[in-house]
Amino acid sequence: MIPADFLIEHADLIATCAGPAPRRGPAQREITPLRDSVVAAHEGVITYVGPRARLSERVELVRDATRVDARGCTVLPGFVDPHTHVVFAGDRRGELQRRLSGATYAEIAAAGGGIAATVAATRGASEEELVSAARPRLDEMLANGTTTCEAKSGYGLTTESELTQLRAIARLDAEHAIDLVSTFLGAHDVPVEYTSRRADYVALVINEMIPRVVDQGLAEWCDVFCEDGAFTPEESLAILSAAAEAGLKPRVHAEEFGRSGGTEVAVKAGARSADHLLFVDEPGADALGAANVCATLLPIAAFYLKAGRLAPARMLIDRGVAVALATDINPGAGLSPSMPFAIALACFAMNLTLEEALVAATLNAAWSLDRSDSVGSLEPGKLMDAVLIRGGLPDLIRVGASPVRMVIKRGKAVFWGQ
Repeated sequence: MIPADFLIEHADLIATCAGPAPRRGPAQREITPLRDSVVAAHEGVITYVGPRARLSERVELVRDATRVDARGCTVLPGFVDPHTHVVFAGDRRGELQRRLSGATYAEIAAAGGGIAATVAATRGASEEELVSAARPRLDEMLANGTTTCEAKSGYGLTTESELTQLRAIARLDAEHAIDLVSTFLGAHDVPVEYTSRRADYVALVINEMIPRVVDQGLAEWCDVFCEDGAFTPEESLAILSAAAEAGLKPRVHAEEFGRSGGTEVAVKAGARSADHLLFVDEPGADALGAANVCATLLPIAAFYLKAGRLAPARMLIDRGVAVALATDINPGAGLSPSMPFAIALACFAMNLTLEEALVAATLNAAWSLDRSDSVGSLEPGKLMDAVLIRGGLPDLIRVGASPVRMVIKRGKAVFWGQ
């Protein structure tokens, strides 16, 4: 008999998303749904998922086990948000009014706004201040069903400030219910003091920042913003190659504002994920698919940037690329903490089915962070991370209505909806 100290029962539907990762092509629609079934766990790890009729012969509930009555609910894996900039200081919401009046991202940045404004604020913040500022953002993410997220540095752009951001991420990972996956993004932008000597900044990232990050064990991944006005493909490859040699795994901001060469960088660098991809074309998609690079798409950012287009998610899936979704929480454009909102945009503005979008927000997102062995689906051996949605699966995408009844992390209820 399998022991269990936690049980979800009586759910209308359990969308397990169980099976191998990542899902590609037609397989991305497979959510492996179960009815008349339960999910049991012991010490935060799932031990049984299957028919309720077989529960008594397979599982022994310990004394005082927690039993969650999910009647009237759909049970989903906890959402995995694989691209965020959740740790930062300062406030750029004033830029929204300029954007709504017609100013472009480039115009706002040229006037001292954008990333540079957040860099100035973040450099002046202590680790404690960064932790305190990020904690309520994580609380909002949790309330929307996120149980694992990636978190980047990239708003310090000095060695010490980048390390401070990464230490804040480590503290939040230890203290908050959400599990955080840390990414070093010293190559987010060329800081103003290096504008006329960008080669020196690339050298700083390679020769000083990366070794310090690795020596202190503060990041698992290294990201680069490969874009016109940020880092060239050659600079990006040099940084990612140095990071990989030092033990950091590569991922890339690619093709957000134009054909920047970021897709090619992701392929050449062996990146697990290429993110944004608003301007990826069919040959680029084929290259991503052949190289087993996940396309992590951020429709919320494109929405708030008034980009005028979204990533071609339908084309990417139809050409066999594994697609993930993320919120891109950041001070300038990632203004929603809601993975359900990202799912809704993916369905109604990017032509994904609800099942494809759900897999993109769970199993594929977990794979993009190299976490699909532990999260992203409801199956034995994985963490007991789950979201209970009131009603059926379509209720997940009712924008403006909170569908989340309960969020469970490692076998404990950590959020209860109204």
